Amino acid sequence: MFAHYVSNRRIVAVLIMAFSSGLPLALTGSTLQAWYTNAGVDILTIGTLSLVGIPYTFKFLWAPLLDRFIPPFLGRRRGWLIVTQLALCLSLLVLTFYNPFTQSKMMGVIALIIAFLSASQDIAYDAYRTDVLLPAERGLGAAALAFGYRMAMLVSGGLALVLADHIGWKLTYQFMAGLMFLFSIATLFIPEIKNDVSVPFSFIAAIVEPFKNAWNKDRIILILLFVVLYKIGDALALSLMSNFLLRELAFSLTQIGLTFKTVGLLATLVGAFLGGIILTRISLFQALLWFGLLQAFSNLMFMLLALVGKNEILMVSSIFIEQCCSGMSTAAFVAFLMSLCDTRYTATQYALFSALAAIGRVFLGPMAAVIVEHIGWAHFFGWTTVACFPGLIILLLLRNRVREHVEAMA
Repeated sequence: MFAHYVSNRRIVAVLIMAFSSGLPLALTGSTLQAWYTNAGVDILTIGTLSLVGIPYTFKFLWAPLLDRFIPPFLGRRRGWLIVTQLALCLSLLVLTFYNPFTQSKMMGVIALIIAFLSASQDIAYDAYRTDVLLPAERGLGAAALAFGYRMAMLVSGGLALVLADHIGWKLTYQFMAGLMFLFSIATLFIPEIKNDVSVPFSFIAAIVEPFKNAWNKDRIILILLFVVLYKIGDALALSLMSNFLLRELAFSLTQIGLTFKTVGLLATLVGAFLGGIILTRISLFQALLWFGLLQAFSNLMFMLLALVGKNEILMVSSIFIEQCCSGMSTAAFVAFLMSLCDTRYTATQYALFSALAAIGRVFLGPMAAVIVEHIGWAHFFGWTTVACFPGLIILLLLRNRVREHVEAMA
């Protein structure tokens, strides 16, 4: 499997662009949350900050534009990638001119713009990945996505905290803007898509046909419910993680950042590679089920941490287990989403499915803050485990439908 990562240009391109796609997420999520916390902003404002992720939920609304129109350079997929990457670089630089304590609303607006651009980059990247990979490569591609995306989140969500502790928040975000610029250069050299299908003949067709095609899929209602619920417990558990570790347990920015950078990196490597290997040996249904169960019970580690209190060994163990299990479940989940897409409408359909999957991450922040204030952290993490099971129950009802997707990927 390692040889595939090194020698297959398509897999390498998917890995590199996954890093670019994942980098902005924490910068408008947990890292920005930590910046607000460090500046003394109240918890309800921090919880509301998660709403800047709304574009990730509604990105399917403008995804047809990326299916229908082609930039004058680099083609339909790579062209949109470089446009969004350069815009993200500029927006991250603008964010550094503001102070979260005195200008929290304005920073929230800029963060919303960054989230919109990041969601647009995700649209282009998801379409590129789905179109450039051969059907037999989707399992490895999903593992490359999980690895690259979580590596990016370790940099923007872990290394960024360490940097902020030593050089300040403004320089840290300027450094992240520089990384985005480097990825825009990398986009010039990734492989082109062979046998790219023709674009929709009109803008109306680009809007209507992808949704009509998706709606006509067998058992679509259950499929959509599964997409929404599969990772909702994991999203709920992580929605206020920075606040939990910083304010409740009083870990330092450096402690948290180094843990994500070292232990989190190792866990991501293990989870991504193990998930990719297992996906080539068992059915997609089995992978979704077993990885989903591991994902659910990994949340109990944070419940234990909340009960025990500040304990660095337990904190490290909790993060390792969560990162590893989540990486494995993400690999299987992404392989399933790719199998749902028609190559004529990849951008729009993948945006729709991934936007539904992002509902939990975007809208649960305010709810999580209220729950924590009423029942405490330990009970909160217990309920996040329970929240994982509705999705797994729906998966059992979709057993035969998932098997059909496995055959389509063969």
